This record gives sequence, C-alpha cells and structure tokens, in this order.
Amino acid sequence: MITVCSLARLQETVERTGARKMITLINAGTRVDRPAAISAGDHLFLAFNDITAPAEGLTPPGEDHVRELLAFVGDWDRATPLVIHCFAGISRSTAAAFITTCALAPKANEMALASSLRRASPSATPNARLVALADTLLERDGRMVEAVRSIGRGADAFEGTPFTLSVAPAASRTGPERA
Repeated sequence: MITVCSLARLQETVERTGARKMITLINAGTRVDRPAAISAGDHLFLAFNDITAPAEGLTPPGEDHVRELLAFVGDWDRATPLVIHCFAGISRSTAAAFITTCALAPKANEMALASSLRRASPSATPNARLVALADTLLERDGRMVEAVRSIGRGADAFEGTPFTLSVAPAASRTGPERA
C-alpha cells in the first residue's frame, strides 16, 4: 500500500498507516522531521523544486532523482506500507506514486493506473517532468506521459487530501517464478 500526503500531514499519516518506509520529494533546505517509526535507512530524501523546466536558481527533477526513486521502491518488499510526501501532496508526491505503481507493475496499463490515481485524488497533478523521465527509464514509450496528460490537471487545492493506492504484493525472491 502506498499513501500520499503533504508535509503537514506526514506524522499523522505515518502513524495511521503503520508505514515503515518513506519517500520525501521536497525543496532543498526544507525541514522534514522523520517520524520515529521510519528508520533513516528506510527514508529516501530527494531534494528538488516542483518545476517542469529548468529555471535559474532552482533545481529541477533530474534523471538521478528518478533512478534513486526506482531503486528505493524496487527494494521495497511491500510487507509494510510506504508513505510518499511532498510539500503539498499534489505534484511531486503524486508523480512519485504513479511512477512507483508503474515500476512495480511493468505490464500494467498506464491509463488504468493514471485513472486509479485520479479516482483516489481529485487534486493530483503529477509533475510532468518526473513522469517523463520515468517513462524513458522504464521504457514505457510515452505511455506514462500520455496517461498523466489524459487525466489532466487536478482540482485546485492548497493541500492534497491524503490518499492510498494499492500495489500488488512483491513476488517471492526465493520462490519459483509464477506465470
């Protein structure tokens, strides 16, 4: 289970969900108090601005950020919930949640995953640059970009309401492959 929230709702969301892993996508220098239930090794902190094109004095999301995200979620055993947050819980975190669902279900239909995101969060407006970078790295041939474009901009909101997306359980790493 993935739960997305804002920085303001982080502590209560981790407590409510029982999460043991966390991803932060936020501007460098923003104070984030890691909840006690999350160990330092189970917290990925990605520092960049919520922009879709380079701008002087700001750090755009980059390929290295997406690679770190993919590696972190690739190592997640899915036995306990994951919380993904950004400042408002609308753009960077919803993009990371969409990227995570695509990465963990490589054969899933991107439009269906984006539609699930929209149903879960009317305000979700995934950062287009993050999605485009992941689309390339995951070799989705533009389908992730088109899926996010198809759901459009979310409803106006200062802060997103926390929401949850389901993910398939991790396959056994020691057991036989399933068809």
